[in-house]
Amino acid sequence: MKFLLIDQVLSRTDTSLTAIKNVTAAEEYLGDHFPGFPVLPGVFMLEALTQAARELLKGRGKHLVLGQVKALRYGSFVRPGEALKVEVTLDKVNEDGSFGLKGLASVVRIDGTGETAVSGRFTMRPARISATAAAGA
Repeated sequence: MKFLLIDQVLSRTDTSLTAIKNVTAAEEYLGDHFPGFPVLPGVFMLEALTQAARELLKGRGKHLVLGQVKALRYGSFVRPGEALKVEVTLDKVNEDGSFGLKGLASVVRIDGTGETAVSGRFTMRPARISATAAAGA
């Protein structure tokens, strides 16, 4: 199952990207997270940062995956009817082909107010393919 957590790219430069994820009541995972108080799961907020980073880094390497997460902090909940504004900034290009990034995602409420939902630093790296998978087994 694949969850698309970027609805639209709002802006981009060579080193940064801003995107939006609109959270709707129709999202199937909200029924279980949490009954009576549906919120976007924290791991999906991190995945939104990852997907935005992958979009920013498109064309700079083969399939990129989340490598490492540092100093990740969660703040506000994101509920149905609100949006998650995702901002990623390229901080470093490493010799091993990985990329260091800073991420910030803010909740945007219906009334226009907002606050930080998640922030931190993370690394995107090329996917490693095992010898068995490469051989087609």
